[in-house]
Amino acid sequence: QLQLVESGGGLVQPGGSLRLSCTATGFTLEYYSMSWFRQAPGKGREKVACSNSRGDMTEYADSVKGRFTISRDNAKNTMYLQMNNLSPEDTAVYYCNAQGQLDGYWGQGTQVTVSS
Repeated sequence: QLQLVESGGGLVQPGGSLRLSCTATGFTLEYYSMSWFRQAPGKGREKVACSNSRGDMTEYADSVKGRFTISRDNAKNTMYLQMNNLSPEDTAVYYCNAQGQLDGYWGQGTQVTVSS
């Protein structure tokens, strides 16, 4: 089955860190550009980070620049989103996305809640 499976969300205090993981099954993630999106309650889906398939070009939303890092481990067929210095404004459901030339896949979403 071709899918992306996410893990790593949860509850964290302000200033804390989390690492989200997104593992591809049924296809090779190495050949896909990857992105992370988030959707907060009552808001639209926002792209927070993206990277090309080679991993030599990355972009970040201004709201997360300097705090979030997108990466991948091709040997594990997994992409990551390292999130540091989290604030309540980062509370959202986070989705990973892999986009190829002919196909694309979404993760199921993982909840991140930043609260004291």
